[in-house]
Amino acid sequence: MRDNSFDRTIERNLVQKWRFLIPEYEAVKAGRHESFRSVGEFYRHHGTCSQSFRKYYNRFLQSGKDYDLLPRRRGPKWRARREPVGIDAEIVSARLKGLNRYEIHADLKERHLKPPSHSTIYRRLKQYELNRRTKPMKEEKRRIIKEKVGELGHIDLHQLPRDMFLTPPPRPAFVVCVVDSCSRLAWAEAIESKRALEVMFRTMRLFQALKTHYGVQFAEVLTDNGAEFVNRSHPEEHPFEAMLLELSVKHRYTRPYRPQTNGKVERFWRTLDDDVIDGTTFDNLDHFKKELFDYMIYYNNFRPHQALGGETPKAFAETKNTDFQSTN
Repeated sequence: MRDNSFDRTIERNLVQKWRFLIPEYEAVKAGRHESFRSVGEFYRHHGTCSQSFRKYYNRFLQSGKDYDLLPRRRGPKWRARREPVGIDAEIVSARLKGLNRYEIHADLKERHLKPPSHSTIYRRLKQYELNRRTKPMKEEKRRIIKEKVGELGHIDLHQLPRDMFLTPPPRPAFVVCVVDSCSRLAWAEAIESKRALEVMFRTMRLFQALKTHYGVQFAEVLTDNGAEFVNRSHPEEHPFEAMLLELSVKHRYTRPYRPQTNGKVERFWRTLDDDVIDGTTFDNLDHFKKELFDYMIYYNNFRPHQALGGETPKAFAETKNTDFQSTN
């Protein structure tokens, strides 16, 4: 009996069909076809549609190979969807540190080219009965994750209320702040514009102040996705992004609409409001700048910090960094 397992007749017919249709389609597009005035008439006559025809046509244009004119195997590409070996152990380890699925995904993305999706991570957590955070997980997450001064800096802008000034500035005023994730050492200054260029120059001053007075030099910084900080498409053309590239500082971004991701600087704004702004009236912006400078010295050198076990940021930094230095 004849073996038809390797008969290529159907494939040859399909290739011949599409090879005939492609020049005819191009003639219709160029307005040179004798019978068809539009591609719609062309599709209806040959019993196809725009979606199917364009799929094969675009494949063929890219490669010029006949096999791109043949149907491809449908169904899940299971080989491409296989998860890296040992990924479950990494997910469990990250979960025990108190991370949620979005934070776990970001953590895995640094080590794997194609980490599991958020939904896959959640399924794994549910499989190991870790989908609900336990008290030890919450306590672990509250600990200081960064163990070296300067590993990560939190940066943010905070708009000042106009009614705190007897003579308000002509434009909205802001405070830009950098907080060290490990020691909570911070420096903040007021600015009169949130344009990227102004924020970039002021952030450089904050970096210099922390480096000069406390020996803090950042390896990474975390900001929100505001236009004053971020340009994902062309970071080298954005003043703030270009400044970080020049300083070899890695830029991390918070998850959109999740200010909790940048919680340490958000907590600083609450402290600043409680200690300096609320219930106080300043003559003008210059008056506030002077008070803010004095407060930053107090905050870093003398104010006990609850998250640091009652130590001041300066004293805590001295215990964490052997290279720590202070000129104050």
